[in-house]
Amino acid sequence: MTDELLIKFLLKETSEEENTAVEKWLAADPKHISEFLELEKIWESSQLLAPKSTVNEETAWLSFKEKVNKKEKPTEKEKALVLPIKRKYTWINVAAVLILALGAWVFYEVLTPEKYMAIAANREVIIQKLPDGSELTINKRSSLSYASNFKTDRSVRLDSGEVFFNVAPDKSHPFIIKVDQVAVKVVGTSFNVKHIHQQTEVIVETGIVKVSLKGETINLVAGERVLINSNAQKLVKEQNKDELYSYYRTKVFILKNTQLWKLAEVLSQAYDTKINVEPAIKNLTLNTTLKLNVPLDYNLGIICQGLNLTYSSNGKEIQLSNKK
Repeated sequence: MTDELLIKFLLKETSEEENTAVEKWLAADPKHISEFLELEKIWESSQLLAPKSTVNEETAWLSFKEKVNKKEKPTEKEKALVLPIKRKYTWINVAAVLILALGAWVFYEVLTPEKYMAIAANREVIIQKLPDGSELTINKRSSLSYASNFKTDRSVRLDSGEVFFNVAPDKSHPFIIKVDQVAVKVVGTSFNVKHIHQQTEVIVETGIVKVSLKGETINLVAGERVLINSNAQKLVKEQNKDELYSYYRTKVFILKNTQLWKLAEVLSQAYDTKINVEPAIKNLTLNTTLKLNVPLDYNLGIICQGLNLTYSSNGKEIQLSNKK
């Protein structure tokens, strides 16, 4: 998969055929998703090229590709980036922006009335306080932005990834999160929002959350969730049956009759390793608690011991299977 095509995909300038190619590539391996999200974070956090820049775009693009291919380790400042942003450029302009961003992060006044500050969590979870006192726990490989005049305009855009919001109460200024066509509105409450693969999930921990889509609005209370995909025409809420969503904040995986396929999905995300589950055992359930700050092999050992399974690795992927 070429970097040029991925950037075109980010800018929504791809054809249907190119969209299909990128989506198949993303679905083939969680590592592809990680690579894509890394590229997306850099882009979302660095749309700050001045209109009068004299950068040679073609030269910048070649230099950018070289830097991306080297997969240079981020600096401490790059782990969590807060930048003013504006939208939108052609893909070759974005390439020029990216190469500047890799060299140095800069700030400047956006030449539009609507200003947003971007936050990107790259390889680790970060905690971010907003100007109104609200606290965000941002999962790795997630990006969002908030209005620069946040005390009077409490609006947030979640571009991709997962964030736990602990919102400071302010009845005169509702807290609004925009995720594609979905809007989440609260006054003061705590909840989790996840937006990956064109799916949006909202899980409420405390208080009441209003979720809107295409003119329809539903209220979610503590313990309820809604899952919305790109083709959704109606909002359907349901009881949230597990606490796996909170692992990146609590540092534990709480399993309550959790099916093995779902646990494997979350562990794959947490450890950046694809975990495959044999079809015959995918619906087995577990009731236990696993720790995040231990090696993956340790947790796999507990799972296999509890369900009488075995696992193998080829260095890239892990396979969970029944014992022969």
